[in-house]
Amino acid sequence: MKFAVIGGTGLIGSQVVKNLNAAGHQAVPHSQSTGVDVISGQGLDEAVAEADVVVNLTNSPTFDEASPAFFQTSMDNLLAAAHKGGVGHFVILSIVGTDQVPELDYYRAKALQEAILAAGSIPYSIVRATQFMEFMDAILSWTADGDAVRLPATPIQPIASKDVANAVAEVAAGAPLNGIRNIAGPEIFPLDELGRTTLSRKRDNRTVVTDPTAGMFAVVKGDVLTDKNAVLAPTRYTDWLS
Repeated sequence: MKFAVIGGTGLIGSQVVKNLNAAGHQAVPHSQSTGVDVISGQGLDEAVAEADVVVNLTNSPTFDEASPAFFQTSMDNLLAAAHKGGVGHFVILSIVGTDQVPELDYYRAKALQEAILAAGSIPYSIVRATQFMEFMDAILSWTADGDAVRLPATPIQPIASKDVANAVAEVAAGAPLNGIRNIAGPEIFPLDELGRTTLSRKRDNRTVVTDPTAGMFAVVKGDVLTDKNAVLAPTRYTDWLS
């Protein structure tokens, strides 16, 4: 099959392209660097022409109140191009619990993206993943203050990006779900504990202070960012750190 992978040069996209091509498909990466702009629409018709499947892995440049507009415009443009090109399957990557945290602009934006896709006429699949292991350094940096890092005890179920890419490629190559598949890492940690494990393994002497008000995950209630019933990926966090 022929795949147009929009956002195909990023962390997940580049691995999805590699996996699909290794499986004998023709997967072509598209991004701003290849002349495709999901906001202006430049290059979209050409990118999806003759594609059997579109995999949209583009992301908003910000996580703030501007993010819903990004997903509204990008999805409208991509779906119009995909419809014109006769695409038979449209895949996006979303977040486990994205519809359960309305306090976060970015989560509302991802929920909007899902709704736009589901309301369209093209058969679709939504892959929702838990938090990427690769993002842990960024999470630590958000609330770092001298020798301390403040983190809430929000339950997190980290997943390796390679496992996310494997799942996205598998779903994209299959029949449309016309629904959602949740994928998650094999273990659940309180975020503060995950921070301590990360710093210890990296021989970073900073201290993690448990603070229920610290960082963007402080507004998350309960365990909505985890899913014990998800398809569990094999990579454990400590193995990934090693």
